[in-house]
Amino acid sequence: MGVEGRERTRELESGAQQLSGQLGKTIQRLRKAYNLSLSELAEQSGVAKSIISQIERNETNPTLATIWRLSQALDVSIERVLASAEDEPFLEKSNRRDTPILVSEDGKMRLAIIGWIKTVEWLQWYDISADPGGVLESDAHQRGSVETLSVLEGDFEVEVAGVVQTARTGETLRYRCDRPHVVRCIGERPGRATMVCILKAAVMD
Repeated sequence: MGVEGRERTRELESGAQQLSGQLGKTIQRLRKAYNLSLSELAEQSGVAKSIISQIERNETNPTLATIWRLSQALDVSIERVLASAEDEPFLEKSNRRDTPILVSEDGKMRLAIIGWIKTVEWLQWYDISADPGGVLESDAHQRGSVETLSVLEGDFEVEVAGVVQTARTGETLRYRCDRPHVVRCIGERPGRATMVCILKAAVMD
């Protein structure tokens, strides 16, 4: 192999490693956005837990089939998963296909993850649409975490440690979410709200 051939090979290997590294970070951020463990993502995607762990640590170059399975399990397009941070424009646009949706256990609340994936470990942002009577029960987040619920339409209530507060259209509730908490859509009409969760916002006693 000539000098030019070896140089081209090095460029390809470097590019593949860079893409693989970005892929691992993206998979990990999406997994954490869904609050999925490695085992849960493995079960949903059909990709072995050990392989997912290696991808997240940039220790392997996954096949296109593996990337496709993970993108399907994480409910995003394969183009979004493969996008390189260095190539993304500063002005970024996402469409519905690229927006993951979480659904409450009763099926009456839908949370579109509209926050930036890169900040999911400390800032999470959701657009909520709820049917009347919808209930979203959440486990405690990290100590010091604070959540904000701003009501755009309808009526909601939040319960934290037995304390209940109601918010109507145009009102906002802020509450500590480092303990189990419940959000309910009350009244007879559908509701819409934005929810922002700041993890480890402060040490609260």
